[in-house]
Order: sequence, then structure tokens, then C-alpha cells
Amino acid sequence: MTQVALFGAGRIGQIHASNLAALPGVQLRYISDPLTHSAEALAHALGARAVAVEEALSDPAIAAVVIASPTTTHSDLILRAAGAGKHIFCEKPVDLSVARAEACAAAVEQAGVACMIGFQRRFDPTFSLLQTRLRHGEIGLPEVLNITSRDPAPPPLDYLKQSGGIFRDMLIHDFDVFRWILCEEGRDEAVWLSATGACLTNPAIARAGDIDTAIVSIRTRSGRLCQINASRRAVYGYDQRFEVLGSKGLLLAGNHRPTEVLAMDAAGVRTDGPEAFFLERYREAYRLEMAHFIAQLQADAPNSRGGRFRTSIQDGVAAQRLADAAALSFASGQPVTFAA
Repeated sequence: MTQVALFGAGRIGQIHASNLAALPGVQLRYISDPLTHSAEALAHALGARAVAVEEALSDPAIAAVVIASPTTTHSDLILRAAGAGKHIFCEKPVDLSVARAEACAAAVEQAGVACMIGFQRRFDPTFSLLQTRLRHGEIGLPEVLNITSRDPAPPPLDYLKQSGGIFRDMLIHDFDVFRWILCEEGRDEAVWLSATGACLTNPAIARAGDIDTAIVSIRTRSGRLCQINASRRAVYGYDQRFEVLGSKGLLLAGNHRPTEVLAMDAAGVRTDGPEAFFLERYREAYRLEMAHFIAQLQADAPNSRGGRFRTSIQDGVAAQRLADAAALSFASGQPVTFAA
């Protein structure tokens, strides 16, 4: 039986808690959240106990922790969990500071524990199948990656003020997809990045120090190209898709819809729009990523570098470097280059 503690009882914490509780051979033993009523309600529903972080980390029976708390708490909890010898699953990002994220990676390695970062898009069945077919050579050598990433509406301004900005918060997933598709296993890396953006949906977002629309272009060492277009407003739903152009063809991973019912009449042809938001779009991805985390722990496979995990803390650090470069490029109006 793998005993787990969960830190964070908010929206994503509830998703992870339910998925953990449904896995065979897993006991969700503790839930911790500064909002004690949230922790207690979730713990009561799932047969766990609401406790302080210190109590959970001091229990030798706890093999792993799942960090689903606000971004600003991630690095501190990673360091504390590593110091307690616990394996770690942490939601993205590792931290809003690259230096702090690198310090977490060093602490994880020194402690000899596993740390998986929650880039759930790698577990989405559609995206994962595209990547598998790409690796099998279906379209030859991949040359161009186009990513579309659009939220249905901006988050609350209070969230934006502490999010780290669109590049470190929203596009961090897209930077990981770029590395997953074009740079897997270190065979290639970014050497040039240019980012631009604007505030087009709500002037209050600009006053909060952020933007809501962005374009990022990346070139890799081997000359492969990636473009990411992102917006915090897509009135038609949560728009998540990408395409890869290769030397022998193209693979495209499209949006998911709530149903596949199609209506045709004199007024036209109608289908459902994309899923409402990320909880619906990536419901299965969240389940699969947590099952993967637990399966690797139970197989005694992981190590401090991520072992057989699909996403390691090093992936988190690498995505954070790209996010920082994008923020710098946007602020300066100049591209950023990386060592080849």
C-alpha cells in the first residue's frame, strides 16, 4: 500500500485527491491546506485526515506527497518534502524563479527522491497518440510545430497579480509541449526565442502588469521551428490543439468536444464547441498522469532524475527557462539566444 499526503485542497487538489483515492494500492492518508475547512471537507469525503504539513511530512509511513497548492508555495514544499525523504508530484511550475527551481532540482537529486512535474498535456490521449506516431516516423522528420493555446476567459485579476505573468503561468505548458515534441531526450534544444504580446481583452489586465495575448517563436539548434499563439479569451471554448509538419506529412491533434452529435437542418450544420475549460478538457490526462506517478513508485523505478517518469523536475526547470526568456524578449522587444 502506497500512502500519500496531498498539499492543497482547492480546484486541482480536489481532482488529484479523487484520482488518488480511486487508484488500487493507494491510501490518501493526509490532506493539508491553510484553509482548514477545505482540507477537512475533502478529507471527510475521501476517508483521509486533515493535518498540518509538518505532521504529514514527519510520518514515516508516507511515501509520497502531491503538491497542488498555489504556485508561490511549490518550491518551499518541494524542498521540505525532499528533506523528509518523500517522493514528490508537484503541479507546474516548480517556481516563478529559475534560480529557485534549479535549487529545488539540486535538493531533489541530493535527497535521492523522485520528483514528477504536472505537465498533464503529455498524458492527454490525443496528444500522446500524436507523439507516439511521430516517434514511429509516420511523417518523417518533424520540422515545424504550431501550437494554439486559448483560454475561454481570463482568470480573476487577483490571480493574475500573483501568477508570474502569461509566459510563466499559462504558456509554461506550451513550452513543455515544444520540448516534448521537438526536443525529446535532449536530442535538440531551443537556441533562439522571440516573444511579443498585447492586452486586447481587458485594460485592467495591463494595469495588473500582464498581457492576455501572445505570440512566441522558437528555433532549435537543428533549425526546427515552433510558433505558439496564445490568448486568454476564446468565446467559443477552451481551444487546445497543435500540428506538426514533417518531411513526409502532417499530424494534427485537435480539440475535444463534449459530444460528437452533429445537427444538420435548413439553418446549417452544428456541432458542440470545444470543452468548456481545462478541468473538462484534461480530465482523463489528470487521471492518467497520477496513475503513472503511482505506478512508477510502486515499481520502484524512479530516481532523483525522474527515472521512467514522463516529466521530471528537470523538465520543469527547462520550461521555466523558456518562460523567463519569453518574458525578457517581450519586455525588451528583442529576441533571446541560448547557448548552442
